[in-house]
Amino acid sequence: MAAMRWLALGDSYTIGEGVAETARWPVRLAAQLRHAGIDIADPRIIATTGWTTDELSSAMDAAEPLGRWDLVSLLIGVNNQYRGRSVADYRGEFHGLLRRAIALAGQRADRVLVLSIPDWGVTPFAAAQGRDRALIAHELDAYNATAAELCSVHGVAFVDITPVSRAHGGEPAMLVDDGLHPSASLYALWAEQALPVVRGLLAGASANAPANAPAGMRQPGGDIR
Repeated sequence: MAAMRWLALGDSYTIGEGVAETARWPVRLAAQLRHAGIDIADPRIIATTGWTTDELSSAMDAAEPLGRWDLVSLLIGVNNQYRGRSVADYRGEFHGLLRRAIALAGQRADRVLVLSIPDWGVTPFAAAQGRDRALIAHELDAYNATAAELCSVHGVAFVDITPVSRAHGGEPAMLVDDGLHPSASLYALWAEQALPVVRGLLAGASANAPANAPAGMRQPGGDIR
């Protein structure tokens, strides 16, 4: 039987700005899944530093036909917040992406994974720019609450990696040289958090999969990641 196929959608957090390909959280997670006995290929990644929700959607249009996937992941929205776009706009565009992700998973909402937006306000980059850390946190909390709500409505798994990004995202070892983007060490924490959830989503899809896995920078006007 062919290995399961994974489509990873996002921005620099998914493409892994500044880290080796093997350190990207989806690639690392795929390796961990294989180690757990789940036959899954390395993900196809559609993600670019700086993308907003609408830009990701346009890139998906350009990549059509994408076909059907066994797992689809989505992590998007930090550039919407950075550019000052409203939560209402994010809701509409994220909802469209979520519906597309479900369709790409063969209308199986239980094969879609969404990760929350990390908080870049804790990074040295944000401090150097004199950014309001509390305001960034407030805005990202609103974005993430919207995404979590929509995931709940559709029965999609939502993994909240924002707390771990706030706890460790200001540590030099957790960032690449730009003081903004996550290092391999922080991506490893994201993959570790997502692993039991994805094992639960894919349980039974592989003969060796465990049956009881738990569910679980640019200047203003431009882009941040």
